[in-house]
Amino acid sequence: MTEAVQQQVSSKPFAPPYPESLEETGLSFQFLADLALKTAATESAMTTSAVAERICLPMTLVEQLMQHLYREKMLEIRGAVGFNNNRYALLDRGWDQLRRLQEISGYVGPAPVSLAYYTAMMRSQAQPDDLVSSDQVASAFSDLVLPESLLQTLGFAINSRRSLFISGIAGTGKTSVAERINNALQTPIWIPYAIAIDDHVINIYDAHNHERILDEDNFDSYDRRWIRISRPLIIVGGEMTLVSTDLTYNRASRYYEAPFQVKANCGTLVIDDFGRQRVEPEELLNRWIVPLERKVDFLTLHTGKKISVPFEELVVFSTNLEPSRLVDEAFLRRMGYRVRIEPPSEETYRQIFERFAVGNGVGYEDSVLDYLISKYPAENRIMKACEPRDLINRFLDICQYKGLPLELNRELLDLAWSNYFGLAHV
Repeated sequence: MTEAVQQQVSSKPFAPPYPESLEETGLSFQFLADLALKTAATESAMTTSAVAERICLPMTLVEQLMQHLYREKMLEIRGAVGFNNNRYALLDRGWDQLRRLQEISGYVGPAPVSLAYYTAMMRSQAQPDDLVSSDQVASAFSDLVLPESLLQTLGFAINSRRSLFISGIAGTGKTSVAERINNALQTPIWIPYAIAIDDHVINIYDAHNHERILDEDNFDSYDRRWIRISRPLIIVGGEMTLVSTDLTYNRASRYYEAPFQVKANCGTLVIDDFGRQRVEPEELLNRWIVPLERKVDFLTLHTGKKISVPFEELVVFSTNLEPSRLVDEAFLRRMGYRVRIEPPSEETYRQIFERFAVGNGVGYEDSVLDYLISKYPAENRIMKACEPRDLINRFLDICQYKGLPLELNRELLDLAWSNYFGLAHV
């Protein structure tokens, strides 16, 4: 990474600077020439501009690569399209080289960035420009009914970017809380499409997990190998294994997919249902101790070479199991913050019910809500924060099926209740 790039990265706000030379890309000339050749072979209109558009580099730089391939007798020039923009065709030597390259890596797409450049950018963007205020935290959780003490602790965790361990019985809203933590982080970030280590390419951008912000036109110029996204929220649950925390090598395409924790950099990683994975909790915890403490993670290429990547994310562990059954006290001390979410009080339950009812246009008398509250001790049930939403949704299903107005009464409440809790049909 050049000094000019380093200065840009260390100042805020910033956009990745436009590379003015091939050296400033941070990649070797040969890597870029190989990528240009592979890309040219996939383009129906084999022009400098088409290749530049595909690999996200300035046309003046791409033409240097194309001219090199021309001098090496891998391409021939079929004519000029414009300034620094020619039409090319592959020669036999180019096709031979293409076959050799595809045996090494089949990656074709935006030019990667170097691991050093990626690391510097992630470190720079890890802490939001502005600290999160209590008002921003309240706004992020505005659709939930939470005690002020819990909101305060969440604010501490978000600002510090320290890990958070959330426990509580099922249905108390742990996942809902964990999912909304990221809402308080409003500053967008830049991530690359891919990174390169020697000839190895690791894909970073994931359209499923990364929400692109289409405001790049607000910047006069920037390195188009980077895209601007909302801070990512990645949620993994019982499907997580130790294997899934490492690079995935596609033997057909011969490049890598980054694991979920890399895609969560500068955002929030939620490990939901912790303790219910197919691997022992102790093994998973041992996997995360070094990244949590040192802000660095180690991944393994299929060649056996290990690489270090930044681990700059707020990690949230959420479990409905008793923490003492899962981890020892020594690990819990490593957690930045710990919270236990208890079942709602009657007052909180009423607030949650009212919010969901009003939000869905459901009318009801106070006596109906009193009746609902009375059913819990009558059936020896614990009130849970998820149940007002779930019961109202069952009521909406009933009204839609029967063609009824959205007016909740005892009879319809009993029907929603029995269908939700699975009571016997007689």
